[in-house]
Amino acid sequence: MLHTRVPHIEEIIGEGIKKAKQSDQPQLVSVVDRIDYTDPYSFLYAGQGIDQHRLFWKSAEEPFTLVGVGSVTRMTSTDQNRFTQLQAEWNSLIDGAVTYDEFGQKGTGIVSMGGFSFDPEEKNERPWESFEESRLTVPAFLLTNHGYQSYLTSNFMIYPEDHQKQIIREWKDNRDELLDTQDFQLQLPVRSGEKEIDPEEWKESVLQATVDIKRGVLEKVVLARELQVKFEQPVQLEAVLKALAETQTNSYIFSFESNGEHFIGATPERLAKLEQQQLISTCLAGTIPRGHTEEEDRKLGQELLYDPKNRQEHQFVVEMIKEAVEACSHDVQIPKAPVIYPLRNLQHLYTPVSATLDPGYTLLDVIERLHPTPALGGLPQKKSVEYIREYESLNRGWYAGPVGWMDDRNNGEFAVAIRSALLQGDKASLFAGCGVVEDSDPIAEYEETAVKLQPMLSVLGGC
Repeated sequence: MLHTRVPHIEEIIGEGIKKAKQSDQPQLVSVVDRIDYTDPYSFLYAGQGIDQHRLFWKSAEEPFTLVGVGSVTRMTSTDQNRFTQLQAEWNSLIDGAVTYDEFGQKGTGIVSMGGFSFDPEEKNERPWESFEESRLTVPAFLLTNHGYQSYLTSNFMIYPEDHQKQIIREWKDNRDELLDTQDFQLQLPVRSGEKEIDPEEWKESVLQATVDIKRGVLEKVVLARELQVKFEQPVQLEAVLKALAETQTNSYIFSFESNGEHFIGATPERLAKLEQQQLISTCLAGTIPRGHTEEEDRKLGQELLYDPKNRQEHQFVVEMIKEAVEACSHDVQIPKAPVIYPLRNLQHLYTPVSATLDPGYTLLDVIERLHPTPALGGLPQKKSVEYIREYESLNRGWYAGPVGWMDDRNNGEFAVAIRSALLQGDKASLFAGCGVVEDSDPIAEYEETAVKLQPMLSVLGGC
């Protein structure tokens, strides 16, 4: 892959057409410009007039935001070896690409954004018909914000029969529309109704799971449930994402669009981050609400730190992530005990894991080893996923699957798609789950899922 300084766009497109004709194959060309600071929500809003395939990612730990509009290529897979297959497609794509980038910032140039379903063997049924089991998209336009510094990547898939003037004219028209950041009214949705899906049946499933765990069928399983919400009008995506970013400051904010539907969320749980071969993963399991006062908050945090059930649940995750990371990394560092990770509505037990990735491995190799962690599936991994597939009435789709991004410099980050919702016009499906062990109480677990629904509910018409 060639990185070079940026000539005029006419010369770039002309060279791309020439290469495509010589090889008789499509030529991917990527051009990076530094632009005036551009508001990501305005950019996202403007993108709806260009393509119904918009992408959004905001980091939980640094001022870093990605907004994608359109698609030059989409990599999909329904195969059991989906991570390996998409990695091979990604390698092939970037090997033949040409990038004009004089800045070299992470998250610029050729970047793919997307996600994976929780279970590739689960049937793709309601409400996930618009989302493939696995999909990574290289957007036509990508806004990358590092703090208040903005970069615009324009990606072109150029074919031998393409015409230079037509490509440039369409690119300029779309670019001008995206960067014309006119003010628009942010309006959160007004809820007109809601419906819990079989809450009593879900509590019974928790009780049955405790029985099966005591019988030795498995050690732990995570069971999720669905809440359906109706609105007076179709949801304005940009308003919801901005509200999530302002209220869930310690969470990753994400949105992936498919055929006008949006899978969005504010997840606190990083799966893995890779930057210059430095790998970071997160063990986040064990939950308790926030207190109404500082004293109550501190008391609840201490209760969580010393609660046997939550510590056991957390240790399951630590051991599994440790094993997965050690299989492809060295210099693995893990603290001896967890600390409290506070969110607006909840507190979690948190243990960071850091390592140096071994040569020859990629971020997707790590994701494949980590997914699903015991915090999302259970233990043993294979048995718990099979148990969920058989006994959980919810079709998870992308809920609890890996979502994120990666660039052509081997940087990237994926999180676990929890605290999330699927927006479909004037309705939404919200999802929340909890870890079930042998002494779990169905009512307590139900109440825990209700608290986990609050971050999304708070921006979708109130609590």
